Amino acid sequence: MTIATGDSVTLEYTGRLDDETVFDTSRASVAEETGLADAQPDREYDPLTVEVGSKQVIAGMEEGLIGLEAGTTTTLSIPPEKAYGEQSEEHVQEYETETLRETLGGQTPEEGAVLETKDGQHGEVVHADAETVKVDFNPRLAGETLTFEIEILDVN
Repeated sequence: MTIATGDSVTLEYTGRLDDETVFDTSRASVAEETGLADAQPDREYDPLTVEVGSKQVIAGMEEGLIGLEAGTTTTLSIPPEKAYGEQSEEHVQEYETETLRETLGGQTPEEGAVLETKDGQHGEVVHADAETVKVDFNPRLAGETLTFEIEILDVN
């Protein structure tokens, strides 16, 4: 059966950056080999099931699945505009250090710290001094071309 919009697809995947760094996988063996399992010890590494067209995965992945069949193994190269977009200065917010310190319950923000907003958005502190703090809310993989090795296990 050829995959079409609306189909439920179960697949194994490994996502890599241009420098071959593995940033995500569904395979426990790959997670162990690359150290991902150590970084996320509570995560289960199981096949992923998605409904094509429901925006459960990035656009480039959905588009790449259409037309494939169960049993197919392929590699998809997904440019930033079909993944997490380009890096944008619009997603870097500047705060007064004292105001942010109060919001954080008295903690002083430090470069490299990851903050979470009330709505669940994550941002990395990229600059902190006595007057201002800059927090980058760009997605971690923004600006990256992503390569996925995928194996289609089942199509319904």
